[in-house]
Amino acid sequence: MTDSRWGRALAALRAQREAVRSAAARVEECWAVTGTEATGPDRARRTTAVALSYACEADLLRSAAGLLRAHLAGRSPSRRLSVATMWPRPLRAVWKEHALDQRGGMWRTIRSLDDLLEKVRATAGDDLLLAELVTHLEGLHDSRHGHRNHGKLYERYIASPGAALIEGRPAPTLFGLPRGHWINLNFASGNGTRIQPDRIAEARQMERDEHAAGERALAFGDAVLQLLERHHGPAAAEAPPPRGAARWIGREDELLPYRPPWPRKLSPEQAITLTGLSLLGFALAAIPWTVAYKSHFLLDHPRLSVLICGVVAMLAAAGVYRVGFRALQLRGRATAVPGVVAAIAAVIVWQVQTPVVDHFYPGDAYERYQRQYTDGCLAASPYRIDAVQSNVEDGVLVVRPLSGEATLRLGPAREAGTDPLRPLDRTTRTALEKYGC
Repeated sequence: MTDSRWGRALAALRAQREAVRSAAARVEECWAVTGTEATGPDRARRTTAVALSYACEADLLRSAAGLLRAHLAGRSPSRRLSVATMWPRPLRAVWKEHALDQRGGMWRTIRSLDDLLEKVRATAGDDLLLAELVTHLEGLHDSRHGHRNHGKLYERYIASPGAALIEGRPAPTLFGLPRGHWINLNFASGNGTRIQPDRIAEARQMERDEHAAGERALAFGDAVLQLLERHHGPAAAEAPPPRGAARWIGREDELLPYRPPWPRKLSPEQAITLTGLSLLGFALAAIPWTVAYKSHFLLDHPRLSVLICGVVAMLAAAGVYRVGFRALQLRGRATAVPGVVAAIAAVIVWQVQTPVVDHFYPGDAYERYQRQYTDGCLAASPYRIDAVQSNVEDGVLVVRPLSGEATLRLGPAREAGTDPLRPLDRTTRTALEKYGC
């Protein structure tokens, strides 16, 4: 009996297989248009197409393995096949480098197929399709083995004077480690690196296995699709919409717009811009420190204060990086204009932030009393600042005028408080109303 889910799952798997072929064709198209000497936007578009092709191959391998597991276990497939999630736009450059380095997640996916290989071997019997799947899975593991180990077949060597480029004797190894260990490759004496002469053929085979990973993943997907169609009927007629990396095939510029690289050597105008933006970023990052210090939040909650200030500093650095990158693309003297404007803004922010914070977070209750009352309604009264004696008792500001008038009791009298001082008894309220407060 055929489960209706299998038809949709096989249609999705067939669509992923076609996406792999479309991505490979797109890579060939980019190579044909740009050539081997491509630079700038053309090279970026080509490498993005390669990253998408790797991601589609990994998605196909992951989905085919998941459906094969469901078939061998006798259960229905998932409603949606697994695809790698595309990273958010600010992180897509990192995603691209990761996809190129890890072949879109291919090596991690192959590592998870050990149990599947054993299951297929146990159930293969005389079934030619299952035997073919065993061959494809073994080939994929060979590809991963080549990726992980072909670098270990290199060694440091000491070149012979006047000899060919790679002729010479192996450099002494360190700590008794193998010649291909990363410590020997990076720190052993010698003036060059080469493939170990007795393992050249092995290294070449590992490289061929590594480069064949995409073809082997596609062949594995084809074999799984053929096996499942034989057992669960043909795929559904309607293919699902593309997901994951398949959505971006042919849209490389939209996925990851080209950005010129940072200049290796700054011109005087560019140095002015980066300096001004850095000063502005530093001034903005100092605002939360000033607020936390003036409000005593830093002393009451030191860990949270450091966390908040660290986040603000990171945001300021990200803003400097983003704006600075765009500003450096200007030409001539116009490049220095953003830096000059940013430097002026940094001076203004640095000079203004302390008075502004002091306005909202007065130092103590006496300063708040002066700002709220004696600078206004009590300026000409017996309660002016030079005609009273005051002290703080249990969060209450007690003001005793030298003239013998009624004593004022105001609160809350907290350090760095933002709440206005209010009368706490009837006598204080009557005295303040007398002078229009």
